[in-house]
Amino acid sequence: MALHYDVRLRPPQPPAPPLDAFPVHRSAVPATPGRDGLEIAYVREGVGGYPLLLVHGYPETKRIWWRNIQPLVEAGFEVIVPDLRGFGDSDLSASDVYDLAAYSRDLYLLVHDVIGHESCGVVAGDVGGATAVDLVHRYPGFVDKLVYFDTVPPMIVEEYAAAGIDVSAIVSIGAGPTSDYRHRQGATPDELAAELDTPERRRRYIGDMYGNRLWASPGGFSAADVDFMTEPFATDERLRASWAVYQLAYGRKASEPPLMSSKVNVPTMILYGMDDHVVGPDFLHTCEVAFTDRTGPVVLPGAGHFLQWERADLFNPLVTAYFGDRLR
Repeated sequence: MALHYDVRLRPPQPPAPPLDAFPVHRSAVPATPGRDGLEIAYVREGVGGYPLLLVHGYPETKRIWWRNIQPLVEAGFEVIVPDLRGFGDSDLSASDVYDLAAYSRDLYLLVHDVIGHESCGVVAGDVGGATAVDLVHRYPGFVDKLVYFDTVPPMIVEEYAAAGIDVSAIVSIGAGPTSDYRHRQGATPDELAAELDTPERRRRYIGDMYGNRLWASPGGFSAADVDFMTEPFATDERLRASWAVYQLAYGRKASEPPLMSSKVNVPTMILYGMDDHVVGPDFLHTCEVAFTDRTGPVVLPGAGHFLQWERADLFNPLVTAYFGDRLR
């Protein structure tokens, strides 16, 4: 008998703090070869606790973590929540550089060089999850532990095939029931942008991903929640910057290759939303191969792609428990 979770019976989630609940800081990160310097906007709360870096994906900004920041601070963490370059309140790239390696270098420079932490824990999903894998490999010893959810797995295709996993869905472009956005944002961004020619249309396009495009579990986002999440994508420049990473599969030049082709040996907890129609359940099998020091996978009911928001009541205590040894 197939497992069914009735989302109508999902426990109420904690209310989200208002937009101005947390001060937003801005710090410059210097340029590196192939990547321009710019200012990264971030929330930093609980200074003095164990540093925990929360990395958003698409179509998200730091706001997707609004239900997680205060509970994690109260648990004893120093919570650092940046906007990736081009997203939210962070600067747009003057050189139009947006890729995993650039995101990874920005985050390392922010946390290590600017804030001053030699290492940290990382919690990341979607594009943030892929960035976290690069961060693990690019800066050995920087990531103590990782929570990884609803994203692309490391690209160790031969190992997946040897384990009997069908790799066609992993390597194909535009596969899956909701994946037309990948092709439109990646291959024909100018045509798509021309259709989304007003702030309202841009926000509606992003808002559909929190609603009827099946990224989220039904009822996971209220109209007010969608309004909160979509406001940062109202301008053409911000929307296009958020699409750039998808264009890498269609010939866009990266500042340097991402480090995604090796197994991850850092201790990692794998989470997955039962109702995610963006990242399929093969994610569970691939992670069991790709992460050598693994807790889980843990499947969260009543959640789709946005676990940290949709099931904050489960997500926050799971993250707290997993990093509990660092608090002690």
